[in-house]
Amino acid sequence: MLDFIQQLVGGVALGCVYGLIALGFVLIYKATEVVNFAQGDLMMLGGFFAFTFITQLGMNYWVGLPLTVLAMAAGYPQFSIVMVTIGLGFLLRSVAGMIWGTDDLQIETPFSGGVARLGALVLGEDKLSVIVATILLCLALWIYFNKTRMGVAMQATSQNMLGAYYMGIPVKRAFSLIWAISAAVAGFAGVLLAPIAFIHTNVGFLGLKAFPAAVLGGFGSIPGALAGGIVIGVVETLSGFYLPEGFKDVAAYILLLVVLMVRPEGLFGLNLHKKV
Repeated sequence: MLDFIQQLVGGVALGCVYGLIALGFVLIYKATEVVNFAQGDLMMLGGFFAFTFITQLGMNYWVGLPLTVLAMAAGYPQFSIVMVTIGLGFLLRSVAGMIWGTDDLQIETPFSGGVARLGALVLGEDKLSVIVATILLCLALWIYFNKTRMGVAMQATSQNMLGAYYMGIPVKRAFSLIWAISAAVAGFAGVLLAPIAFIHTNVGFLGLKAFPAAVLGGFGSIPGALAGGIVIGVVETLSGFYLPEGFKDVAAYILLLVVLMVRPEGLFGLNLHKKV
């Protein structure tokens, strides 16, 4: 049972990272109906930025974290073509390899090596910190989208772009902010991943796991993206621990196929129809 709980916590922590990347997919798709396939590579870039600020420049972790998020939000332009986002992923991996090299890198955080003990149960503080940070970020995003004027305007834009434009909402500005927020969330995910995994130029391929997470939760559903990420993270971790070698890489996709056969719109998706 102790092993199961430890693996479960590890799976939830990994799933939180998947969920945050999937959240970036959903935010952009809801607003622009564009699937940003470079979202995983943005997470990779955020991890390298954090490594530069915290390890190479010697900044405090609590300074490097917000600087990474701000750098990602400020430096990401708006794109509107799916093929551009695919090409952007190749570009980011190439540039990251030229700047930071191809070796595996890791960031030391205040939680690295720490453990929390609950009787005989020992849990890594690095994994617990990922879960707590994800909860706090989701709470902040919920407050922004539901309690601020611009957040409500962004929701209106994602639901009906033309209607929002006629109501005087600055649609182009809302689009730009959504792309910036998605990049910031990806950068945040990169910082969270750094203590529990190595940073390298191919870590952005985690986006290939995050995209199914968004589909599993219901593409277009923000809570679904997070739930889908956690489900895939837990299934992947538990299957890697309890099942024979090789099942870890396919278990999440098998689950996805089963869920979509039963509920094609995903766990939290709405079965909507458009009149044409």
